[in-house]
Amino acid sequence: MELQSKLNTLRLNLKNMESIAVAYSGGVDSSFLLNVAYDVLHDNVVAVTARSSTYPEREFQEATMFTQKKGIRHVVIVSEELNIQGFSDNPVNRCYICKKELFSKVVEFARQNQIKHVVDGSNVDDIGDYRPGMQAVKELGVSSPLIEAGMGKDDVRTLSRDMGLPTWDKPAFACLSSRFPYGQEITKEKLQTIDKLEQFLMDLGFRQVRVRHHGDIARIEVSVGERMRFFDAGLMDAVYEQFHNSGFAYVTLDLKGYRTGSMNEVIDTTAWKKKLIC
Repeated sequence: MELQSKLNTLRLNLKNMESIAVAYSGGVDSSFLLNVAYDVLHDNVVAVTARSSTYPEREFQEATMFTQKKGIRHVVIVSEELNIQGFSDNPVNRCYICKKELFSKVVEFARQNQIKHVVDGSNVDDIGDYRPGMQAVKELGVSSPLIEAGMGKDDVRTLSRDMGLPTWDKPAFACLSSRFPYGQEITKEKLQTIDKLEQFLMDLGFRQVRVRHHGDIARIEVSVGERMRFFDAGLMDAVYEQFHNSGFAYVTLDLKGYRTGSMNEVIDTTAWKKKLIC
């Protein structure tokens, strides 16, 4: 399907919804979806953002700036995942637990405000990865208009660029909980440490960053093109010192570089994917 045809399908589908609440993180996909929805439905669109210790302050500030600039109503709700029973144990279905809680609150907000639909920014590329949160979206009746229009990540970035959205080349983002191997306890202190260290690397000029927490080992992922920057003794010393002072005994660079869902490479996701497709 041609890109313009996909966009036309998206716009028509959103228009038919009449009123929507967009689960809005400020990332590439949700910003694009929100922009198109607002262009079609105007004040019948509300952006809903959930704040918690797994959501970096920098992301929230960028999300707020985007809605303010566009004049879109922005509602902030509290969804503290660490308070959900079982979440901090970090089971393989952690994302499901989180999204079930989050989207239940967004759906309830929509119900109380007579908003007909809740939508999220999942795209067709998300279907291929292990994302149990999508099962929660399905169970709660939340729509994924980008998937319904056949849009993938490249489509969203291209159209975002054409629309002049500042998020068109924004690095991919996932909640900070994704930095921990399944089974390792997640705490507020660990989340704050990861957030601080990722911000440190971004302040050094790295764009795509993940700091994976493996107990006393930190595994740094940066984009493939940025890996060579670590062949600088001064940079390596500065990074080691910052990480060591933050409590890590060992600091490593992932030689493969950043990729989505690297923590999922050690688990069998076959059963989950069958459940999602059914």
